[in-house]
This record gives sequence, C-alpha cells and structure tokens, in this order.
Amino acid sequence: MTEYKDTLNLPKTAFPMKANLAQKEPKQVQAWLKEGYYQQLRQVCEGRRTFILHDGPPYANGQIHIGHAVNKILKDFIVKSKTLAGFDAPYVPGWDCHGLPIEHNVEKKVGKPGQKVSPAEFRTKCREYAGKQVEGQKQDFQRLGVIADWEQPYLTMDPVFEANIVRAIGKILENGHLVKGFKPVYWSVVGASALAEAEVQYQDKTSHAIDVKFPVVDEAEFLQRWSEQTTESLGEGPVSVVIWTTTPWTLPSNQAVCLHPELDYVLLQVEKGGQPERYVIAEALVETFVERAGLGAVTQLASAQGRQLVGAQLSAPFAEQPVPVIVGDHVTTDAGTGAVHTAPDHGLDDFYVGRQNDLATLNLIDDHGVFREAAGAFAGLHVYKADAPVMDALTEKQLLVAHHEFTHSYPHCWRTKTPLIFRATPQWFISMDQAGLLQDVIEATEGVEWIPAKGKERIQSMLEQSPDWCVSRQRTWGVPLTLLVHKETGELHPNMPVIIERIAQSIEQKGLESWYEEPVSTWLEDSAEAEQYKPVTDTLDVWFDSGVTHAAVLKARSHLSFPADLYLEGSDQHRGWFQSSLKTAWAMENQAPYKAVLTHGFTVDAQGKKMSKSQGNVIAPQEVVNELGADVLRLWVAATDYTAEMTVSKGILRQVVDYYRRLRNTARFLLANLHDFDPEQHRIELSECLLLDQWVVNEANELQATVIEAYKQYQFLTVYQKVHHFCSVDLGGFYLDVIKDRQYTLPTDSKARRSAQTAMYHVLQGLTRWLAPIISFTAEEIWSHIPGEREASVFFSTWYHETE
Repeated sequence: MTEYKDTLNLPKTAFPMKANLAQKEPKQVQAWLKEGYYQQLRQVCEGRRTFILHDGPPYANGQIHIGHAVNKILKDFIVKSKTLAGFDAPYVPGWDCHGLPIEHNVEKKVGKPGQKVSPAEFRTKCREYAGKQVEGQKQDFQRLGVIADWEQPYLTMDPVFEANIVRAIGKILENGHLVKGFKPVYWSVVGASALAEAEVQYQDKTSHAIDVKFPVVDEAEFLQRWSEQTTESLGEGPVSVVIWTTTPWTLPSNQAVCLHPELDYVLLQVEKGGQPERYVIAEALVETFVERAGLGAVTQLASAQGRQLVGAQLSAPFAEQPVPVIVGDHVTTDAGTGAVHTAPDHGLDDFYVGRQNDLATLNLIDDHGVFREAAGAFAGLHVYKADAPVMDALTEKQLLVAHHEFTHSYPHCWRTKTPLIFRATPQWFISMDQAGLLQDVIEATEGVEWIPAKGKERIQSMLEQSPDWCVSRQRTWGVPLTLLVHKETGELHPNMPVIIERIAQSIEQKGLESWYEEPVSTWLEDSAEAEQYKPVTDTLDVWFDSGVTHAAVLKARSHLSFPADLYLEGSDQHRGWFQSSLKTAWAMENQAPYKAVLTHGFTVDAQGKKMSKSQGNVIAPQEVVNELGADVLRLWVAATDYTAEMTVSKGILRQVVDYYRRLRNTARFLLANLHDFDPEQHRIELSECLLLDQWVVNEANELQATVIEAYKQYQFLTVYQKVHHFCSVDLGGFYLDVIKDRQYTLPTDSKARRSAQTAMYHVLQGLTRWLAPIISFTAEEIWSHIPGEREASVFFSTWYHETE
C-alpha cells in the first residue's frame, strides 16, 4: 500500500513550536557570558564608525523594577540595531553607589558612623553593601538579554572613578564656578543633609494655612502715613499688619514683614470678637481675606502703596524686639494677604530680601530639624510637630486671625520620601551666575537633538528657574569635597587645583580613605602651612557623581568618546541627570556631553495608575521573565509607545504572548520548509525565480528599508507593527499559503520549489535581523537553525541583502 505522505516534501525542523523561553533563555545568557560574547562583538566591530550610547547609572539599592527594565531594554534595542547597521556600538553599564539610602540600610545593621562603628568602617560596610546590590541588579539586567560590558562596568565607588570625581570638582573650581555661600537650601531633617533641586520630589501634603496679626508698635506714626491719603476718619482699635503663611513653624524665626513696593494696601476697619480692630491688607486680596477670616462687613478707611509703609515697626509674635516693614518684588497677590512673613533662615526670597535689609539669620533649628535652646518655648520641638504648638501660642496671644488645612504639592526628599524644609547653612555651590554658566547651558540645549522635540522646551524652562547648585552634603558615604580652607578666614588655599590633583592621585592609588587618614601636610608643598589650613568635612552630592560620568567614563575609556551620541532616560531626568551632566560638562569643557537626548515615559497599570506595592498593582520584571520569558517583556516594550505612559498588566502581557507566537510560528514555517535547502547548492538567482517569489522578496526589501529607518529614528513601535503585519498578512495570509502546493508536491529539486525556498531563505535572513534587537533570544535561536554558513551570532552580521 502506498504511503502518500512519503511522496510529499513535508515541512520538517528542529526549531520547536513551543518556545520554553523561561527555561531556555537563562542558558543563553550563561553561554553569552562564558563565551565572552560582548568581547567577541567588539572584535567583530573593530574599525567601524562608533556610536556611543552612554548609560545613566541606576542607584545600587534594591531589586530592579519594571521602569529599570524598560530603560535597559530600550537601550539594548538601540545598541543592537546600531550594530546591525554597521556601527561599533560599545555599551558600558554603570551604577551610582554613594548616598543616603545605602547609608540608611547599613545603619540598620551596624549603627551610625562614629557611634558603634568608626566612619572608616562604616564606609567599608557601605561599599560592601553597594557591591552586593550591583551584583543583584547586574544579574537581572543580564537576564533581560541586555548585551553590555558586564565585566567592566563603571561604578561611582571605584577608586579611579572617585579620583576622577575629585578632578572634576577641581576643574570646575579652576574655571571659576565653585563658590562657598550661606543661604537657604533644601534640607532633609531625616538625612541631616542639604539636598540639590534634582533630589526633590513633589508629593501631596496637608499643611496649615494661617493669617496672623503683627501689631503696629507706634500707631500714631503709622497712621500719619495713611492720613496723607485721606480726609476721612482712620477708624478705631489696635492696628496690625496681617500676614499669611503655610509654614507656621517658621514664625519663631521671623525678622520682618515684606510688602510689594507698588501694590496698593488698604487700612480695614473690622470687628473681631466684638471689638474694633484695624488690619492692613493688599487691596486685591481683601475679599478673599474677609471670607477666609469670617469677618462680615468691613470698611476700607484709606489706601497706601507698600513703599509708603517701609520702616514701620511691628511686634512679631515670638521676637523680643520689633521687626520692620520692608519691601520686595517677590510679593504677589496670588494668595494670602500681600504681606509676607519674612524668615531669612527658611526661604530664598526671604534670604535675599533680608540681605538687602541687613537682616541676619538666627539658626534656631539644628541639622535634625529640632529647635535649639534659643527658640525659647519651642526648644526641643521637631519642625514636623511644631505647627500645632505655634498656633496654640498664637491663639493664646490673640494673634491668630484665621486657620484652615489644605492639601498641596510639597517638596519631599526623593530618597526618604519625607517633607523637606528650607534651611540657611554654609554650603558649597556651583554658581549659575558668577561666570555665566546658566546662560551658557540654556544656549547649549539648542545644539542638542531632543527626542521627542518637546524635551528641549522642558529642560530649558527648568534651567531658566535653576538656582545655584548646592553640591555639598553632610554625609559619611560619599566622595569627599577635597578642599582645604584657611582656619581663620575660611578662604580656599590659593594653590587648590594642584592640591586637588595630588589628592586625586592618592585616592586612585590608595583608595578614598587616604583623604581621611593622611595629615593636611601631605597635600601641601610647604608643610609649615599645615597649621593654617583644615580640610572641608563635607561630601559631594551624588548627582555630581553621576553628572560627571562624561569625564569619568566617556573621556576615561579609550574606546568611548565625548560627547556621547545619545543619552536615554526617563522624562524625570530633565531635572536630574540630563541637567547635572550638562552643567558639569559645560563648567568643565564648555561643551554639552551629548549630541542627542531621548526620553521615555513611566509605566502605569491598566487603569493608568502609577505602580506601587501598597496598591498591589506592581508588575515585577523578574516574575515576567520567570513565567513568560524576557522576549515577551522585550516585545511588550517594542509594542508600546514609549514616549507616553506605558501601560502594562498581566492581561496585556498575555496579548503580547499571542503576538510573539505569530512571529515565532512564521519563522518556524520558513525554517521547516528549508530543511533540505543548501543555499550554496540550491539558491537560484533572484531574477530567475518565479514572479511570486520575486514579489515577496521585493516586499521584504521594501519592508527592510522601512525597518532600518524606523530603528534609526528609534521608532520601535513602527518596527513591531510593520513586521507583525508582514508576518500575519503578506506571509501568513497570502504568500505562504499560496506556495504550499508547490512546495509540498513538486519534485524536490524542481526549479519552482527551489525558487520558493530561495525566496523564503531571503525573507528569513531579513526577518531574523529585524527581530534581533527586540526578541534577541528568539532571533539567536532562529539564527542557529538557518541553513548554510553564517556568522556565530546574528549580531555579528549586518542588515541583510539578498545578493549576499
């Protein structure tokens, strides 16, 4: 009996239908690492034009989350597609290793530095902890299929890197941008340290808004200023200027009340508690004030401009001496009363207007947010708990006019998630104005390609409001601010740039502790000066560490180059790493560190909500790759518009699995029909192939041009959509269905059959490369089954041309 199936050319392949990604991918990762895949790739690409994507360092603390995965996968798409495009695209991953979160975790285990352990031992423990965190995150990134120089990543805690951070601050000092100043900065009372603007997050906070009377000391003299403006009666009752504030805890530090010089203020006749009183309020805010204070009918007795009230003496709630009325342009009528309680310790506007009026700072609050003894009745109170006692005292003094609670966006520490305060302390700053740095960096953004284009406007608007950058921190775990100052004058040593290089060389050779262990005389040519100078005890802002990677990585490694071709991070880095990198690069080199900047959105759940453990809507990348495989996660990234919020859920990932199967089954069908095809023996010249086969190869060629351009423009969604459509419609819905009869029933070596195989071979060669940057594990698996001789890896090849 004849077995008819034996007379057919049935498809056959060892490429399995079932992917088993979760089981097979880890083996591929280990093979890549064991075989030195990245190093082999560098040899393959040697001599090519380079493309440098510079990695922004994640913080070395905790497991990676879905945002980390998106970021690294997008970078991997670009590096791999550039490699296929014929570039040498080395990728050096890095980690940010200093800073407060690591300190907190180590404190939980060994106690605070200087108490249970010495600062040196504490730094050693921090270094060990950060090293373990780096190793854990590295393995997670490797599991995602990210190809990188995992053997030689950059770590901001490496001695050579730390030395280069020191050199960077030295060069910025030499170029005239580093200054010492005393002014309010964002202060973390939990971390007991200053923070930079980039370390600030805004979260909702419930605050107390209060209106407070500041009684006029010399009413006769004060009313005389108003009488010149009217012939009417000036009313009766005590006279007060009423201020409005949302930070009651700052009132003990009050030193003045500020009005706008050109605003119109009115003297109001009111009745409070059955007694006549007179209040001074900005005319534009009378209506809202009266409603807020529940005053009922009021009478406007007279008006005067703010400048006419300057110098009047007021009785501040908690001050022993009267405080003056002053004027400043920062006063607005957006809210409140138009009279601003002024505490130079706790606000930049207050500080600057205070300096113009010879007001000192009082320093009533210590590093941990606790009122000092000089605060009198409030001594020992923490600022977080001071609002209620302050309001109680105001009520007792009959000075509280109105009070209500409101929820608003308030600055919080991005690490500890706790509310920040403004606190005036001596700090070191990169000045944005002293040498014109601010204007320079704003102009520098014009020479950068921003992707999407709105990124330029975003960073420019942030830069325009950018204050001096406070780079000093009062921490133990960080790169020291290696400066020597005169013990009496506080002035820097005149030969500081040379001294800094001497210190950097020591750190490079002996480690960071050499700064702390060596006597001051070590750094000085004239050891006699050692008695005159002392070391600064601050450390550097961790944003400075990561901000100077352009110098410590791009310029320090010979196979990389400055400026980088591309920086790629989340859109929040317009106020973070993109800024710190731009400011430091211009302060050092008068050049932007990047030619282009690409940003991606954040991940949200199916309802558009931000992911958080408390809401139980977190999608952990580790769980996804262990269950579905890294290629599914990678395909989801490609199938999502990364320029906006990226929605992810288990349901969405299940849909992606279906997309993946379509791509895999298309490749499997092609491979199965090439099982007896040797391209060296059986390939037919394209011009001699059947017209239908020529057509599909031509379609593939046109698609490849689109795919290559889309990769060039970082449009991965376009790549996914076009390739998926080609597999589903052009191939699965038409071509592969039409050729089945010819492929299965014609003689094995017939021209018509070999023509179809030639076309499928060309299509498969192209398809594997198109998919390789996105579903890299699957592309490598397909590549290993393609008939004929080929490179050891799909990434050792370049875009395919059918004439090859």
